[in-house]
Amino acid sequence: MAGVRVSTLIEKFGLRHLTESIDTTEIILTHPDINRPALQLTGFYDHFDSDRVQIIGFVEQEYLKQLTREQRKDCYEKLFSNNIPCLICSRSYQPGEDMHSTALKYGVPLLVSDKTTSDLMAEVIRWLKVQLAPTISIHGVLVDVFGEGVLIMGESGIGKSEAALELIKRGHRLVSDDVVEIRKVSDDTLIGSAPGITRHFIELRGIGIIDVKTLFGVESVKNTQSIDMVIKLEEWDRDKEYDRLGLDDQYTEFLGNKVICHSIPIRPGRNLAIIVESAAVNYRQKKMGYNAAQELYKRVQDNLARGAVDII
Repeated sequence: MAGVRVSTLIEKFGLRHLTESIDTTEIILTHPDINRPALQLTGFYDHFDSDRVQIIGFVEQEYLKQLTREQRKDCYEKLFSNNIPCLICSRSYQPGEDMHSTALKYGVPLLVSDKTTSDLMAEVIRWLKVQLAPTISIHGVLVDVFGEGVLIMGESGIGKSEAALELIKRGHRLVSDDVVEIRKVSDDTLIGSAPGITRHFIELRGIGIIDVKTLFGVESVKNTQSIDMVIKLEEWDRDKEYDRLGLDDQYTEFLGNKVICHSIPIRPGRNLAIIVESAAVNYRQKKMGYNAAQELYKRVQDNLARGAVDII
């Protein structure tokens, strides 16, 4: 699993670093969840998740205030000696000298946030789940079409980038060309993004590299987008039968998540941008409860039923 530097966490959430002599760029977070060490402060360390970010909230702060100094020092000694990655105090709580010195002793960054404990926990968990999500890189183009993330795949040179460029000219937004990094942030959601080195660029054979952000403006690009649909472009095969109704959904799978997939045959004269737009709008209609293929099937069945009645 990839890791996140504690220094990145500090920068992202605007945390105050009270132990600046500790190099936070060398401390790596590998677990997306956090832990409130309430039980640990009472001395219970069985099943302690020491590799998680530790957060001291209002309840823990009030408990520590009730202890004698010697008891508090003993709590700090046991907690920091467990090799925790960092400790965050929420609600602008200012740690005492004993906590500060013990954190320095064991090389644990001591951080402070102005946020409430619940808000801080929710935001840190959500962010870490994205940063530490399982990731793969695939060959394709990701475009935001009417708010739906459409991943265009196909053999090299089949026209993926050209279709993306036409979609951009029609007001849609490019996320990534050529290489798409896919993160599994939940069992239902895949997030796509571009590698930093190729972000906002498109390669067009015969022309070269195009900077989409510079040519079409910042409204034509987007850094991340959920992947809602896959469109696979393939050469037209006269002997192959293609789905003409769409009654049965087809899927492809990334990192264990299934995504709706359409195979589009390519032949001269087909406007790929309009096809992609129509697929995105049709997908949105299905999510809203209307399926055109099922409506047509229902009409045909009703018509056949009426015909049978007329014959009788």
